[in-house]
Amino acid sequence: MIEITDRPIRDLWRIFRIMAEFTEGFEELASVGPAVSIFGSARTHPNHHHYKLAVETAAELVKAGFTVITGGGGGIMEAANKGAARAGGTSIGLNIELPVEQVPNAYQNLSLHFRYFFVRKVMFLKYANGFIAFPGGYGTMDEFFESLVLIQTLKQATFPVILMCRDYWAGLIAWIRDVMLNEYQHISPEDMNVFTMADEPDEAVKIIANFRQQHGPGGIALPPGMKKKEEPAKHPSRKVPL
Repeated sequence: MIEITDRPIRDLWRIFRIMAEFTEGFEELASVGPAVSIFGSARTHPNHHHYKLAVETAAELVKAGFTVITGGGGGIMEAANKGAARAGGTSIGLNIELPVEQVPNAYQNLSLHFRYFFVRKVMFLKYANGFIAFPGGYGTMDEFFESLVLIQTLKQATFPVILMCRDYWAGLIAWIRDVMLNEYQHISPEDMNVFTMADEPDEAVKIIANFRQQHGPGGIALPPGMKKKEEPAKHPSRKVPL
């Protein structure tokens, strides 16, 4: 009985924690300017070509006027934060609490910490003017496909999605084309155009910069058909309770 009684209270406090994470994320990221979210494997070694490529790509993004956002961990995330910080830019890490504790890398000059994955994922996407996925595992695939879903179905995401290192992604893209599209028609031909593959940092940066110049700020907007609620008129003498 005690457990049943306490459960709604625990859920209520959980709602407050979720709200607090959203509020902090919105406040911190709303003023950072145009940003690019970079993903990739946390297991990539600093001596690997992909790591060095991520450092260079992040540095070029900063030179082009972009903030760099990563998951704050090691591997590709560390590389991107390193490149951004060393180029004198804003290097953001959206760190997550995990059962096996993630160690924040040392190259973040703005760090946020999240308990809830879904809140963190909104932050990656909401302020993105570009999305770059380096070779990675399940987490990278999750972010990649979620961005495609937003573009394909809700038409919310207005930013380019770039897969770095064609040789890594070629097999997946061939399967999407040959099986999902041609054999089963589970996607439409135009759905193959919602991402781009690249191999060089300047190529990726050019795609993102050109997209922003042509289309303006990116990020997540309300889906078509959804209207913001009109706020009720406030009486001049009425105080809003805190």
